[in-house]
Amino acid sequence: MPVACALSLAGLAAQASRWERLAARAMAARTETGFGLRLSFRPEPGVAEELRMLAAAENECCAWADWMVQTSLAHIVLDVRSTGQGIPTLHSHSGRLRLVRPPWREV
Repeated sequence: MPVACALSLAGLAAQASRWERLAARAMAARTETGFGLRLSFRPEPGVAEELRMLAAAENECCAWADWMVQTSLAHIVLDVRSTGQGIPTLHSHSGRLRLVRPPWREV
């Protein structure tokens, strides 16, 4: 399967903006794995729901990767898995997401 996104330029920009807002608000860790990527988020109100909506959209527009959300009391985790060229693509594109930790908040 080709590594390509089915979103329009406007759709891609909107999706990227949603990812950036969520990452700035609640992302706790970003780990590159052998099959893709693992992003961990703090379990703040609305985070799991937004992450599930983002993952569902990604599963539709970027079917070359599998986007799975798992929740626990301590973290909300997004595992993104792919094969072949999809793996370095995930590693490079997710690098734009920044971990933002306000000084008053411990993670």
